[in-house]
Amino acid sequence: MPSFTDPVILFFLFGLFAGACRSNLEIPPAISRFLSLYLLMALGLKGGFAIAKTGMTNQVILSLACAIGLAIIIPLLAYQVLRLFISSFDAAAVAATYGSVSAVTFITATQVLEQRHIDFGGYMAAAMALMESPAMIIAIFFANRQRQKLTANRNLSATSSHTDSPHSISKLLHESLTDGAQLLLIGSLLIGIISGATGEAIMRPFSVDLFKGLLAFFLLDMGLLAARNLSGLRQQSPWILVFAVVAPLCHAAIALSLAWVCQVSLGDAILLMVLASSASYIAVPAVIRYAIPEANPSLYIGMSLGLTFPLNLLCGIPLYISIASQLYGFAAP
Repeated sequence: MPSFTDPVILFFLFGLFAGACRSNLEIPPAISRFLSLYLLMALGLKGGFAIAKTGMTNQVILSLACAIGLAIIIPLLAYQVLRLFISSFDAAAVAATYGSVSAVTFITATQVLEQRHIDFGGYMAAAMALMESPAMIIAIFFANRQRQKLTANRNLSATSSHTDSPHSISKLLHESLTDGAQLLLIGSLLIGIISGATGEAIMRPFSVDLFKGLLAFFLLDMGLLAARNLSGLRQQSPWILVFAVVAPLCHAAIALSLAWVCQVSLGDAILLMVLASSASYIAVPAVIRYAIPEANPSLYIGMSLGLTFPLNLLCGIPLYISIASQLYGFAAP
């Protein structure tokens, strides 16, 4: 089924249309939060059940290692590029956003792969979890280094006020790993591994049968949010718009190259491309807003949710599948 006739994608497009028309259509925040948590819980369970079946094979280890490598490489590269045309604080915040991942983009990609009968490992949910935090840690490091430079240049006496920031590496790790959404994903993954085939049979009506419908409902909300966040990019540098479009393609190319070298399977390679090309618009902005208050939230949220998210959902996923399938010699339906 082509992407644009998939009900999930159509609901996202409908949300974009309603948001662009400034309709008063709105999903209550509590329901939106529930849908987000449900999707993460179902995804974690699916991943846990898959790992329980396969065990920690070489394929699993290679895929997870590639995910960790991408989570380090991408924010480092993105920061070096971004600081050429925006402030160091904004560059760190945007690098963190694009170095982390979008769970909804990943979940949508898994649905497309299933429709096209391309096998992938359920353990890739663990890869998504592993890619959440490294970019934030790297961004905080760059931001703290910039503060120290500014303090030294201005000859201020309050250097320790930033050095002893509550957002130290240990504090950041604690916030990242105990964040409700992140913890639910990891916990569901472990529960799936422990309960195995028995748990899969019990939870199937919850984690499989309801999944598609609730994903469509959630993407309707994401369409509304994406349309309304485009205003955050007004009067920004044109290079920001270029980065939001081109960087995901470059990140996906890096992911595909790494997956090809490491002989990762086609399905896992596509999901690595999707993860690498996505940008966080929930978890990372929530932390960065307080960790790097000097950065402009409308910039990194507008870029990730207003541009990169819809582009990946509508064009990126089919493109990544097509390119990877050609490289692997697979005729994707």
